[in-house]
Amino acid sequence: PPPRAHAAHAAIALGSNLGDRHATLESAVRALALVPGVEVRRVSPFIETDPVGPGAQGAYLNGAAVLLTTRSPRDLLRCMQRIEIAHGRDRATTERWGPRTLDLDLILYADRQTEEPGLTLPHPEFRGRLFVLEPLGAIAPEMVDPGTGHTLARLLDDLRRAEERPRASGPGA
Repeated sequence: PPPRAHAAHAAIALGSNLGDRHATLESAVRALALVPGVEVRRVSPFIETDPVGPGAQGAYLNGAAVLLTTRSPRDLLRCMQRIEIAHGRDRATTERWGPRTLDLDLILYADRQTEEPGLTLPHPEFRGRLFVLEPLGAIAPEMVDPGTGHTLARLLDDLRRAEERPRASGPGA
């Protein structure tokens, strides 16, 4: 049954750059939908993006989903990590930002702002990542980042403009 009272909207980012990326992301979305207390409301199209991280890596397939959940942020994160493990992710043996079969990040959880070991909301790096904001902005442009008070549509627009600006070079740059 769908979540009821005290349900919160959450936004998550999905990524994969190993194996059958598309099948992995689709499987992860299906797994999220099977979690009690989680209803998958919207899923973005998947987009191919360049890797961010160390060493030579293959391109990522990235997407986003909006959930309605009665689970706490910490519990939702634990469920997401179990789904990663079920899809072959081993955080203990993989390099940070290295290649991975599946990456699920909790980006926003209602208007929650929290910083505790292993959980920071909103996600501390999402505002500077087109591979997160583009798919998320496609399905939830009206969602508000409680850290800035701006909608995802505005954050995406601001980031696109910033990425288009010429970079300063030369002495003193």
